[in-house]
Amino acid sequence: MKIGIDAMGGDFAPKAVISGAILAQKEFNSNSIRIVLVGDEQVIQQTILEEGGNSTLFDIVHAPDVIGMGEHPTKALSHKPQSSIAVGFSLLKQGKIDSFASAGNTGSMLVGSMFSVKSIAGVIRPCITSVLPKEDGGVGLILDVGTNADCKPDVLYQFGMLGSILAKSVYKIDNPKVGLLNIGEEAEKGNLVSQAAHALMKDSTHFNFIGNVEGRDLFSKSVDVIVCDGFTGNVVLKEAEAFYTLIKRRGRSDEFFDRFNYENYGGTPILGVNSNVLIGHGISNSVAIKNMLLLSKDVILAKLPEKIKEAFN
Repeated sequence: MKIGIDAMGGDFAPKAVISGAILAQKEFNSNSIRIVLVGDEQVIQQTILEEGGNSTLFDIVHAPDVIGMGEHPTKALSHKPQSSIAVGFSLLKQGKIDSFASAGNTGSMLVGSMFSVKSIAGVIRPCITSVLPKEDGGVGLILDVGTNADCKPDVLYQFGMLGSILAKSVYKIDNPKVGLLNIGEEAEKGNLVSQAAHALMKDSTHFNFIGNVEGRDLFSKSVDVIVCDGFTGNVVLKEAEAFYTLIKRRGRSDEFFDRFNYENYGGTPILGVNSNVLIGHGISNSVAIKNMLLLSKDVILAKLPEKIKEAFN
C-alpha cells in the first residue's frame, strides 16, 4: 500500500506535513505501508532530518513547484504541471500510489480529481463530507460541506447514497439512518428543492431514509448521515468549529466538545471520483496530518470507489 501526500500543502507545510507523516509511519509500523511524500526533494529531506525522522522509511517524489492557497485552481494546475498537487495526481492516475491527500489548495484538489481520475459514471456531483460527533460517543456525517453550493433534488438523493456508503464502509455504521436537513420534520416543510428531494428520497431502496431532520438533531443518535447542499453544510461546519473555539477560549474542557477539534479527523475523502482523494484543513498541524494519513489507509482498505461504482451501476 502506498499513501501519497502533498508535502508542500497547507499553511504550515512542509514542517507540519513531514512531522505528521513521521507520526503516522510510527503508527503504521508496517513494511507493507509506505508514505509517499510529493514535493521539493531537497526541502523534504532537510525537514525530515530536522524533525528527527529517517528518510529511508519514506518514498520521495520530486515536485519543485507549489500551488498557493490563493491561486486559481484550474489555471494553477495548467501552468504548474510540476507542482506537488499536479504530480500527486499524475502518480494516482498511473496507479503508483493508492491514495493522494493534501491540506493545500482545496479547489485544485477538486479540479485535479475531476480532470485526472475523473468522476464515477453516474455520479452527478462529487462532494465532500464532515464528521459530526454524537453525544452517545459515536459519529455521524454531513454532506455536502462546500463543494456544491446549489443542488438539485437528484443530487441531494445521490448524496444520501454516497454518505450511506461512506458511513458503512469506513465508519462501520450498520444500516446508517439518512436524514434530509430541513426546517421541520413534515414532508411539506422547507423550500421547493427540499420538498422535491424528500419526495425522491422517501421511497428509496438505496439507503435507509428516515425523513427530514432539523438543526437540533445534528449531534443526536437519531440520524447518522445528514444530507444538505454545500452552502448549508459549510455554514453548519464553520459554526461547529467556531463553537469549539469559543469553548477553548474560555478555558473549558469537556469530553464531548473536545471531539469537535478538527485535528481528530484529519480530512475527508472526495466522494464520487474514481480513486482515493482526501482533503485536509488548510491549518492542519502534525496531528491532523497524521490522522489524515490514517484515514487514507482506512479508505483504501474499504475500497470506497469500488463500492460506489457498484452502487451506481
